[in-house]
Amino acid sequence: MPIFQTGAYQVKASSLPGVEKAIHEFVDYVKANEPGSRMYLAWQQKDDPTKFVHLFIFEDEAAQKRHGESEAVRRFESAYSPELVGSEVVFTDYVMIAGKREGARGE
Repeated sequence: MPIFQTGAYQVKASSLPGVEKAIHEFVDYVKANEPGSRMYLAWQQKDDPTKFVHLFIFEDEAAQKRHGESEAVRRFESAYSPELVGSEVVFTDYVMIAGKREGARGE
């Protein structure tokens, strides 16, 4: 069963170039190496570019675990963690009750 999750955080304005670079590198890794990550999107808030939301759809718990335990996650965390405003990323789990996604399989 798919897992739908978001991760939201805010970073210092002075760290934006480095954090944005780390996001691009990390998402490239996910695209190339995580077939069980069906969707991974990183959004930056338009009216406050220091705020980010990452949207995940993992194929199942095993895919979520592989993602979370990867060396790439540790590298990404080391890039943004020291730059956080506040102390943590807020992860929220969701259940899809209705929707439309191009190319979605059986959800």
